[in-house]
Amino acid sequence: MSAKKTALTVLSAALLVPAMLVTPAHAAPTAPVPPADGKGQPGKAPAAAPAPPASMSTVGGSLLGQPGTQVNLLPGAPALPANLTGRSWIVADAESGEVLAAHNAHWRLPPASTMKMLFADTVLPGLPKDQVHKVTEQDMDGVGPGSSLVGVKEDLEYTVHDLWLGVFLRSGNDAVHVLSAMNGGIDKTVKDMQAHAEELQALDTHVMSPDGYDAPEQVSSAYDLTLIARSGLQKKDFREYCGTAEAKFPGRQEDGKPREYFEIQNTNRLMTGAGGISPYKGIAGVKNGNTTMAGSTFTGAAQQGARKLLVTVMNPGAGGINSVYEETAALFDWGFAAVGKVKPVGELVPPKSADATPFGSPAQSHENKPSVAAADAGGIGTALGVAGGALGILAVGAFVVDRRWPRGRRNRARDRDEELV
Repeated sequence: MSAKKTALTVLSAALLVPAMLVTPAHAAPTAPVPPADGKGQPGKAPAAAPAPPASMSTVGGSLLGQPGTQVNLLPGAPALPANLTGRSWIVADAESGEVLAAHNAHWRLPPASTMKMLFADTVLPGLPKDQVHKVTEQDMDGVGPGSSLVGVKEDLEYTVHDLWLGVFLRSGNDAVHVLSAMNGGIDKTVKDMQAHAEELQALDTHVMSPDGYDAPEQVSSAYDLTLIARSGLQKKDFREYCGTAEAKFPGRQEDGKPREYFEIQNTNRLMTGAGGISPYKGIAGVKNGNTTMAGSTFTGAAQQGARKLLVTVMNPGAGGINSVYEETAALFDWGFAAVGKVKPVGELVPPKSADATPFGSPAQSHENKPSVAAADAGGIGTALGVAGGALGILAVGAFVVDRRWPRGRRNRARDRDEELV
């Protein structure tokens, strides 16, 4: 669309290899007791934070099912960042799938709008980006009070491309509901998302709404969100949308006049530098979220040199809305410095099927390319082209990696948990 201005940065994650499982070297942090008050009375200890389950899923490795921090530092490795307060977090190599460190990785917690990554990874392949849809009153049914909105209006037309920009940049629940209607409705979309989560072996995830709006049984985990992001980043359009820093979104349409557009900016502060957060060098997405039940959540992807990392942080217990970005940035810094200096504590498992058809393969309706065949025995993924742009101070490169799962991993589910919640 000629009236639109977009700036893109993109990142793709690729295949995985078995990771060496080792003994954790760090324990979970404890909350400090406050000092005495002004009257000399002992300070009150903070309310006890919810404790993670004593036993969690072991998908990806037995250590990932244990509570607390799991990391094994080799000589010369940097220490983990101090004062991490996220209830759950994970640092993983996006290409090899090695989990470099994790904290309560399988704790099932409310995901907020990071659930939109699963929504996009599920629905995006079936809706051509140039398809035009006129929004009806029924399309907007069920948008929860207080929802984040991009500004979709009834009786106006939008392309699928417009709506996905609204989902990723402004976390627009209105855009999610319209796309869900185009997918056959909310109920069908929720079922599709749940089925796709199970295909990805994201077995901590239970979907109640496609937009991540708070619901009592809607949960995911840092491990699952990282799997989901990694799957989404295989798709060209997903990479485009989550890597767009700002864009023009369609506004009013008056008879006989050109369509009006207004500017929208990505709510990912590590990308835009909003709220006093410095843009992170190499950031390329993926999705943030914030609700009353979930607190702040974030899954990010970044590249420095040839190394690509994924980091997910859920519900930091200190600071304001910036804490999730600050802790993510600290874990990125640690991860880039620690590569080759830690023994992995687990792995990101592949989908149940080698090509993850129909959802895990590239969106053919968008990219007009066939999905990649399975690799030769013992083979690994191969980095392909470089294509992308930059926005001002971001100056982030872009790359594409073919998805190739080693043979012998078809239909394997390591230590699967069948129960979702």
